Amino acid sequence: MTHDHDSHSAVPFAGTPDCERALAEVYTFLDQELNDAERAEIMAHLEACSPCFEAFDFEAELRMVITTKTHSVEFPDSLRIRIEEKLTYLRIQGSAGSGSDNGGDPGREA
Repeated sequence: MTHDHDSHSAVPFAGTPDCERALAEVYTFLDQELNDAERAEIMAHLEACSPCFEAFDFEAELRMVITTKTHSVEFPDSLRIRIEEKLTYLRIQGSAGSGSDNGGDPGREA
């Protein structure tokens, strides 16, 4: 998908530090763990950047599905942490385009 920003826009294009920061903060944003200024900055970026908005929207919908499906089921915090680590690892690997094969586990040496 192409980015909506034209070459004359002051708004950054996909792959810029603003996009990287917004995507790096997706979980802290969704968890409402950012201060008001950080949240406003990311919101402004999302309003101007459809690829980042789509990424945030996907993560928000995924969380809603997981919450809905697991609402009545109790599971250990260790499982939740492992899932979050794996999702973060996969997101980082996807954005870096790395083809390294370490078995898909964060922290696992090849």
